[in-house]
Amino acid sequence: MTRSSALRDHVASGLLETAAAVLAERGDSASMIDIAEAAGVARATLYRYFPNREALRRALYDAAFADLIARVADAGLAGAPVTEGLARMTRAVVGAASKWRALTLFQKTPVDTESLERELIVPMHTLFERGVAEGAFRTDLPVATIIEIYLGLLEGAVGRVIQGRLVVEEASSAITTIFLHGALAGSGDRDGTSRAARGEAG
Repeated sequence: MTRSSALRDHVASGLLETAAAVLAERGDSASMIDIAEAAGVARATLYRYFPNREALRRALYDAAFADLIARVADAGLAGAPVTEGLARMTRAVVGAASKWRALTLFQKTPVDTESLERELIVPMHTLFERGVAEGAFRTDLPVATIIEIYLGLLEGAVGRVIQGRLVVEEASSAITTIFLHGALAGSGDRDGTSRAARGEAG
């Protein structure tokens, strides 16, 4: 990569992060001019990178997908104990959803299903299968059912984060502890799971 292309990528990344923040705050009423002003660049500069709102939308989707995949990879699921891996994966997904929550304003764009399968679905399934094999998860239910239950909790909590009703760490902790231990009083910090969900040392 040449120096000029690296600089262009850096500027584009900054513009996308600003766009995501402005759209999340102001909603669909935010204009390209609003985004340019928030980024501290001329309107012409923004249009040079993203000629129209549709180009910006597609770039936001690409950036959000890349960020999610990077967060899951950085979570190191394969080398973590099952419960810690679950907490890390949850934080990764919730964190990405919070950062790019402005995308809920737009019609969904098809994603790279092959990359999604390889970089997210397979690691998640592997973690749950290992959890069953090691006795961390119950064995009287199919792994697919356990995953669906987890995803239901995840989807519900992510929705509240997007609405601004939960913060990332609060949502991540709730998903992990309720999935592992249920919603009974006094069950929220077995084996330090709440601390793990918040990314704290035990």
